[in-house]
Amino acid sequence: MEILGASLRICVDDLDTAIPFYERLTGGRALRFARGDVEVAAVGSFLLMSGPESELEILRKVAATIAVKDVDEAHRLLTELGARVVAGPVPSPAGRNLLAVHPDGSVFEYVDQRGA
Repeated sequence: MEILGASLRICVDDLDTAIPFYERLTGGRALRFARGDVEVAAVGSFLLMSGPESELEILRKVAATIAVKDVDEAHRLLTELGARVVAGPVPSPAGRNLLAVHPDGSVFEYVDQRGA
């Protein structure tokens, strides 16, 4: 499995307030999208998320988002190594993703950009 990078997930109260800081910090522009009731802004290596506490509570359990070349390959390897895939692969705004619980209990999102 080829890992292309990782994004840190940060829950914020107000995206409009948080985005300028992260844009200046990274020198990049925010790419905004919604996932259900959660508003998301991707800025450099950061994923800023804002929305109802009931949804953010679940999102906080995911340690990071790992960009991979192919989610199907990630699914195969993760399963082979003893991880438990709890969701996906499914289409996402960025491509396709899955959620996996590693044998140590850590939860990660794996995402590719191969189109939904």
